[in-house]
Amino acid sequence: MSTPGELANLDLKPITMAKALNMALRAAMDADPKVLVMGEDVGTLGGVFRITDGLKKDFGEHRVLDTPLAESGIVGTAVGLALRGYKPICEMQFDGFTFPAFDQIISQVAKVQYRSQGVWAMPMVIRIPFGGGIGAVEHHSESPESLFCHIAGLRVMSPSTPADAYWMLRQAIASPDPVVFFEPKRRYWEKGVLDTSANPGDAATSVVRRQGNDCTVVSYGPSMPVVMKAAAAAEAEGRSLEVIDLRSLSPLDLEPVLASVRKTGRLVVVSEAPREASITSEVAARVTEEAFYSLAAPVLRVAGFDTPYPPSRLEEQYLPDLDKILDAVDRSLAY
Repeated sequence: MSTPGELANLDLKPITMAKALNMALRAAMDADPKVLVMGEDVGTLGGVFRITDGLKKDFGEHRVLDTPLAESGIVGTAVGLALRGYKPICEMQFDGFTFPAFDQIISQVAKVQYRSQGVWAMPMVIRIPFGGGIGAVEHHSESPESLFCHIAGLRVMSPSTPADAYWMLRQAIASPDPVVFFEPKRRYWEKGVLDTSANPGDAATSVVRRQGNDCTVVSYGPSMPVVMKAAAAAEAEGRSLEVIDLRSLSPLDLEPVLASVRKTGRLVVVSEAPREASITSEVAARVTEEAFYSLAAPVLRVAGFDTPYPPSRLEEQYLPDLDKILDAVDRSLAY
């Protein structure tokens, strides 16, 4: 028999990740007048991906701020606002536009709480649409998440579903720590069910998306849908893949990954970012350190190439796809 909660969920209509993020921003701004949204074209236009659509109309230009095209200025201004008790949410229009703000993020955002021994908080969220798959030009399809994960003092998150996008952004905004929030731009228009009345617990932990016994496949953000498709294709061939979504990239929650590897004995890590010094590298190293005797095969990685992101006509050759993931699984199982 269905519970009342389950019956209520039957009426929930799927929404896009873009809509879920908009709802999260709206809910946070409703709940706390200190929450501000700022960035290039976030007000009148509603953002290039329309994530902030309607917020300026409903909350006013004093809380939804259209800024100059100056990412360092956006983040630097947000630092001052955060020190004055506000909760700024900065939008970087595209991933490749973030780098002018890198000095502010490394030198100020990540260090203020440590520098002041906790006297000053830095409750800031920096939203970054990231990843490829949209046929964009140069500087619009980067995957720089590993750079931010290396910076002590920052939390780094990346959702892969509309429900996670909503709850993870809500929790990021509520956090007293600075959070770099990577949004997979090619997943903005994919739909999923969101129950805003449910209590998801800590949304910044790894979660098992699919149970399996033969091989563990770990990913996050933009690559998760193709990983799930690979698991379904593998099942049709008699192979059982356990799929884990990291969600939090820094700090990493590897306990579910370690538990899975101790069961399956095999691990494939998938990411759009270049392989060198990446999240895939860190996961492989940590699992090798902590579960070496459980491994029946080397940890394998499927990632972008160690090159600048290619022109749009070549991006499908660059990105992890079904064949690349299944090939890695085959090689792992062949040991």
